[in-house]
Amino acid sequence: MALAVVITLLIIGSLIFHFVSPWWFTPIASNWTSIDDTINLTFIVTGIVFVLINSFLVYCVVKFRYKEGERAHYEPENKKLEVGLTAITSIGVIAMLAPGLFVWANFVDVPDDAIEVEVVGQQWRWSYRYPGDDEVFGSTDVSHMTDENPFGINPEDPNGQDDVVVYDDGLRLLKGRPVKLLLRAKDVLHNFTVAQFRVKMDMVPGMVTYLWLEPTVTGEYDILCEELCGIGHYAMRGRVIVEEEPAYSNWLAEQTTFAQTVRENTADINTGRALYAVCASCHGQEGEGNEALNAPRLAGMSSWYMESQINKYKNGMRGAHEEDVYGRQMVPMAATLANEAAVKNVAAYIASMADTTVTETIAGNIENGRRLYTTCGACHGKQGQGIWSTDAPRLAGQNDWYLARQLSNFKNEIRGYHSSDATGKQMLLLSKMLKQESAINDVVAYINTLQP
Repeated sequence: MALAVVITLLIIGSLIFHFVSPWWFTPIASNWTSIDDTINLTFIVTGIVFVLINSFLVYCVVKFRYKEGERAHYEPENKKLEVGLTAITSIGVIAMLAPGLFVWANFVDVPDDAIEVEVVGQQWRWSYRYPGDDEVFGSTDVSHMTDENPFGINPEDPNGQDDVVVYDDGLRLLKGRPVKLLLRAKDVLHNFTVAQFRVKMDMVPGMVTYLWLEPTVTGEYDILCEELCGIGHYAMRGRVIVEEEPAYSNWLAEQTTFAQTVRENTADINTGRALYAVCASCHGQEGEGNEALNAPRLAGMSSWYMESQINKYKNGMRGAHEEDVYGRQMVPMAATLANEAAVKNVAAYIASMADTTVTETIAGNIENGRRLYTTCGACHGKQGQGIWSTDAPRLAGQNDWYLARQLSNFKNEIRGYHSSDATGKQMLLLSKMLKQESAINDVVAYINTLQP
């Protein structure tokens, strides 16, 4: 009888938990209510089966419990029972699977008026491409991929010249307009998922997969990768912003086309040398850095990284936190670079500087640092050389006091807090693995041993 009571409580408890559970679907923000319906239907069918089977168990435990002097009736076959169970099971399976076939048929049937947007996944970030006025994407190939052309757009294809390329901001979609998302992966398997849209699809290197939806609620939602894609998988976050007209069109008109990025990537080192005079007052004439002024070494840093960081200061993604004392000092300095061309010129000049040596100031357990650096090396390289494809700067040869301070800033969410700072948010999450200050010192001490 005790077993019957336990099973009865299991049935009641499961039903209560299902109906009052705080863990339920997020509010839907697309046209795919049919996916919710099929999931609810699955819950209904499996719930009924769960209750019936366990109730039958309770009945059997009570009805056929041991009684002295009684013997069990042995009946190896019962065709009537077998036919009935097979029929009921078949009906249940059909009820769960058949609606999904109709939903899938709709899922692969993209409306003719759908806007096409390309989403590219890589370890561990997202980037996006919109067709230009011709509404035709330019062709792509891995042979064209560089730090200045991350999409690999064919520079000779006229259809690609007006393609709108978005590297750092979120994915913008127009409310009430169907959109077909073309999905590409640069490196390994990824999966594009937005919980509120109820759709997801794998991204396979060498293939273009797709999904479609119609956003129905304005707002900002999280983009997740739901395919284990490496050590930084959990930090592969993005955001999708659903807007009304004319906000969407105004934003799209402000974005840079591929042709514009090609023109803007031409930098003048001599002009950059003149503009660097302001920077030199803290960072040194040779970019050697100055700890007394809390100015890190710049020599040896790549131009793409310098551009990124200067623009983050200019756009409020760095140096805006009230506790970031030294970052706030950089904001007015970055503001002296009036436009994108000035930023590129300074960054190009810094990248041309001769490498310099630095003095080690931090000691730590190098062997423990080597172990902890395994995670860092996935983005920054085994020798701390930096990898542009993962937006990870060079670490080897950088001032150790500066590295330690930045890791602490990420841990304490003084840096990487801004919603638009995708790479900063990744570092914010990854830095959490360094539980104590000694762990930061250990990693930095190990970085001091690296030779780029």
